[in-house]
Amino acid sequence: MDLSLDRPEGYLFVRRVGARSVTLIDRELHASFLLAPDQAIEHWPVNTVGALDASHVDNVLALQPELVILGTGERQVFPAAAFVAGFLRKGVGIEVMDNAAAARTYNLLAGEGRRVVAGFILPPD
Repeated sequence: MDLSLDRPEGYLFVRRVGARSVTLIDRELHASFLLAPDQAIEHWPVNTVGALDASHVDNVLALQPELVILGTGERQVFPAAAFVAGFLRKGVGIEVMDNAAAARTYNLLAGEGRRVVAGFILPPD
């Protein structure tokens, strides 16, 4: 059997998800961040789902997503309804899942050329 590396091109992708880090292409990140197909915004000031508020909605919407994926760490934890409502009022869908599922979903949608933005919450060191 012939195995070859098929590296996605044209968008930023998640290579690996760990308990305290996420690897984008070849760079390991240890702090929460936002990810769009064309850019990563490091040091997103969110360490827990409970810290999410309206200002975080505006940060994500500035990236002009058609869909938002929120990775909440090792387990799926739903944010406050007011946070979710901030996206729904603007007509932007939001899905909440653990970081591993968020990475898989983001990679699939970004690979299809969709304007998806993912927020990954990582615990502080």
